[in-house]
Amino acid sequence: MDTEGSKIEEQLGTDEQKEQMQVENDEQTKNTIQKGESNPVPVNPNPVDISPDQDGGILKEVITPGTGEDSPCSGDEVIVHYIGKHTDGTRFDSSRERGEKFKFKIGKEQVIKAWDIGVATMKRGEVALLTCGPDYAYGENGSPPKIPANATLTFEIELFDWGGEDLSEEKDGGVCRSLLESGEGYSTPDDDATVEIHLIGKYSNNIFEERDVTFIRGEGSEHGIVEGVEVALKHFKKGERSRLVVQSKYAYGSSGKPEFNIPPNSELVYEVTMKTFEKVKASWDMDSEEKLQQSTINKTKGTTFFKAGKYKPAINNYKKIISYLEYISETDLSDDQKAEKQALVLAAHLNMAMCYLKTNDHVSAIEQCNKALKIDETNEKAVFRRGQAHLAMNDLELARDDFKKVTDISPENKAAKNQLVLVNKKIRELVQKEKQTYAGMFQKFAERDAKLREENETKAKETSENDKQTEATTGESMDTSSEADSTPVPAADEGTAV
Repeated sequence: MDTEGSKIEEQLGTDEQKEQMQVENDEQTKNTIQKGESNPVPVNPNPVDISPDQDGGILKEVITPGTGEDSPCSGDEVIVHYIGKHTDGTRFDSSRERGEKFKFKIGKEQVIKAWDIGVATMKRGEVALLTCGPDYAYGENGSPPKIPANATLTFEIELFDWGGEDLSEEKDGGVCRSLLESGEGYSTPDDDATVEIHLIGKYSNNIFEERDVTFIRGEGSEHGIVEGVEVALKHFKKGERSRLVVQSKYAYGSSGKPEFNIPPNSELVYEVTMKTFEKVKASWDMDSEEKLQQSTINKTKGTTFFKAGKYKPAINNYKKIISYLEYISETDLSDDQKAEKQALVLAAHLNMAMCYLKTNDHVSAIEQCNKALKIDETNEKAVFRRGQAHLAMNDLELARDDFKKVTDISPENKAAKNQLVLVNKKIRELVQKEKQTYAGMFQKFAERDAKLREENETKAKETSENDKQTEATTGESMDTSSEADSTPVPAADEGTAV
């Protein structure tokens, strides 16, 4: 890359010269388009042939080198800007003119072959010029009306960023895969498959682990495999090699991994090769006896994980029991097998409820308890655990009803009695608090009403006084007028000459 970059620098000169050349070229292209003329594209004296068969079908010139060591892989979604021109310089398409970056997935035939191949060689921030022969562009059909048949095209492409395929179940970007080498066939490992992988873990470009490891899918935590790798492996084909970007949620979380010098909340990168895997027999290929046997194995594994505080793999094992047995036909089962099936399914629901309680997923805990009670409506463990979930969610009356029901089923159940005392205490405290709250509210309302009455009385008093004053003022005015009106008028015969 350094040698190639040096050649480019020698060819184009200083940054200032390149910028001036770009301005002149853009202006010339603009004038050419306006005039309907063509402007031949300068031929790169040292293009690199990146076509698979080295047939000159894709020539690449690096205009601005990118950064980092990685390039996008098959399946990655890339973000680019591009300017497409004919060999005479006529511009036929440009994302820059539209003011909108273009996205596509590498290797998914969403663009012409030259782009799939060429962009996969670029680094972040790189600007490159691809000269694309017709076999790697639009071929003998072209793309009328802008691109004729058998046209050679040039594309100036700037690669901004890319992201791998999101494999996380929640689609939160927590586990993203970039395919480095394709695997063979279509088969992928299911739950309980034995996988053999080669693993390279990196943090900040430093390798913190590299090893071969064999384990049963779903039990990787027992071998130091982070959840993100476990999640991704079910999508791997035999022989596949991929890069995984794993967010902290699916790695070491807020605890980090001090022994690997990985701080809390760190993003990790893994390169994983699926060397081989062996699937277990599919459930639909098992007879009833095999399903019962496999369910017993899963129950034992689940209990082991539960006792170790590893609730997620425990839940996965209990779920497998349900998948094996929930819809199994009982027509061919003996009475003993029917009883065994019911006991295994009931235990799976009860144990999942306990796991969900431990992980504070109280809604799921209630759901599992309800399923257990459909099998055994007086099962005190199911009722008790449902009561615990209601209590944790502060649904006190529902919790009280459940604990009361447990004591009805089993009067000697001390745990239920203790929980019932606790719930009743909480209910009394809540009632008392509500009384105080309402009392305070009523007091405030009373004080407000009293204040309003006082204000109204004051206003009424002021209005009455004002009215009296108005009447008094009006009366004085009338008296003055009367006095004026009653002034004697001299008679004609009193001093008036005739």
